[in-house]
Amino acid sequence: MARDPITPAALAARPFLFASGEEAYVASRVLHTWTTPDGADVGWADDVVAALAPGERALCALSFAAGAPGLAHQVVGAEHALQRPTVPLAVDRTYQVTEFPTADEYAAMVEKALVKIADGWLHKVVLGRCLDVVSSPPLVPAEIIDRLLQTRPGRYVFSVPLVSDDAAPADGPILVGASPELLVRRDGLDISCTPLAGSVPRSADAAEDAARAAGLRESAKDLAEHAFVVEAIVHALKEVCVEIEYPATPELLSTDTVWHLATPIRARLAAGAEGPSALRLAQLLHPTPAVGGVPTAAANAVIADLEGDLRDWFAGCVGWVDGNGDGEFAVTIRAAVIDGDRLRLFAGAGIVTGSDPASEVRETGAKLATMARVSGLAVD
Repeated sequence: MARDPITPAALAARPFLFASGEEAYVASRVLHTWTTPDGADVGWADDVVAALAPGERALCALSFAAGAPGLAHQVVGAEHALQRPTVPLAVDRTYQVTEFPTADEYAAMVEKALVKIADGWLHKVVLGRCLDVVSSPPLVPAEIIDRLLQTRPGRYVFSVPLVSDDAAPADGPILVGASPELLVRRDGLDISCTPLAGSVPRSADAAEDAARAAGLRESAKDLAEHAFVVEAIVHALKEVCVEIEYPATPELLSTDTVWHLATPIRARLAAGAEGPSALRLAQLLHPTPAVGGVPTAAANAVIADLEGDLRDWFAGCVGWVDGNGDGEFAVTIRAAVIDGDRLRLFAGAGIVTGSDPASEVRETGAKLATMARVSGLAVD
């Protein structure tokens, strides 16, 4: 749908941006917004890419739900060097924090999932929990985004307003975050994915931190969890790619709060064929077992049963595509939705045979800490 021009002041306060390197692509003009209310329309991605003129991109967000309903903003913009924030977080803000489920309730969810795994219902399921934060005065999206760009707790920094109509383009929820996980990148015929699965909280003590990283690399439970994700992505890529390469064992990847197991996957589309766009590839791959589970249908049923309606835009994917079909999408983790004075954070952990409920509580707590700190909340 077409929209009236958004003023420069509104764009500065609620930026449309995606950063994956030393520069951030920032929109200077928003031309159009597409939505997918029914979610399952594969042709939607092709329609978006076909509508993009040279110099334009679509900044996109897909939700976790079946069919990945989402939105795409057709924008004009440019790459900008990352700068230090000019607006510090307010020091006199007060916060009301609600945790749901609570740590005890989440541990009980993990126990229920482990029973289903032991009974053979599924092999892996990712379960999440949230923090709802009400702040006074309200958090300003630009403050959070500036802090994310400065600290880079995850490689992929994003800000995508979740506006799908023209009623109030300067208001409404906005999805922000700093994901460490690349879902897919397309550069011509070259395809890249770097799934993360298997993780452990970091320690402030250097020796303990190194021991945790080494333990993660040797953890049979975490290696099995990681293998599910790699196998699923490689299987999906075989539908559209002619070459696929990846190392036999995962690497370690660190963020400010968590060590992850990571596997860089490289593939190529067939020469001479137009091939799927980055947005279509995101639809093909998402959701991976890194945010869902194995088998997919059984895991999604368990997620719906135990989590309820927590996810919405969380555990989806976010990124951009251009008119050539090139682009880059990150998994929507280490993210928050800001809506007025309310901030919602989400974090999940993969549950497999051998998972310990108390450890999964600590892992999700460490993951929640990334965005909590950026938002000004004190985190132990």
